[in-house]
Amino acid sequence: MKLARTFSLGIILAGVAALAHAQAAPDELHKVLAEMDKASAKFQSAQADFDWTDFEAAVQQSEVQSGTIYFIRKQGQLEMAALISKPQSKQVVYSDGKVQLYEPVIDHLTVISAGQNRGQVDSFSTLGFGGSGTDLEKNWTIAYQGHDKVDGVDVVKLDLVSKQANVRNMYSHITLWLDPVEDVSLKQQAFAPSGDYRVALYTNRRINQKVPGNVFTVKTTKKTTVVTR
Repeated sequence: MKLARTFSLGIILAGVAALAHAQAAPDELHKVLAEMDKASAKFQSAQADFDWTDFEAAVQQSEVQSGTIYFIRKQGQLEMAALISKPQSKQVVYSDGKVQLYEPVIDHLTVISAGQNRGQVDSFSTLGFGGSGTDLEKNWTIAYQGHDKVDGVDVVKLDLVSKQANVRNMYSHITLWLDPVEDVSLKQQAFAPSGDYRVALYTNRRINQKVPGNVFTVKTTKKTTVVTR
């Protein structure tokens, strides 16, 4: 009987703890989103070194790309540029509603217009870098998953499910490890329905420092092959 009573008490206490957590989570999430709104209002730029690890489930293989990423707020809009250095040199620029991917090894430029999907592309390109909590909540269903540490920094862990069906077809959910005070993510993991995923780690972060303007300019050659989609 004593054992049964102890077991029952344990269940009750566990239930109370779970209920308390469920009640606290919305309040904690509200605080995080409010901090992001505050930081976003002051956000001008960000730079970080990155490692992107893409895992392909079908062949159980991973590929790592490394480089530097830049974000800048220009006329109220956030622009992004990524300079990939390994394993091959590439440049990705998102600005004015279009994505440019330049591959100098083969001298090839792909230009993709976001068109009617610009809002969705914006929500991806600035995810965890300067975007407001209000916009995050507008585009994603957010689950607060508590506190964590990445690279020695205290972060909050958020799991995101897009409110757009076509985005969910690409990524079933995305997890962010976010520093809401600076409004930057230190780690991201995007999960595809196929079982593929990408893990992004961002280090050597510089917030609101001068960003080289030339990183947003794609320098092609006279022989560059251009494909527009």
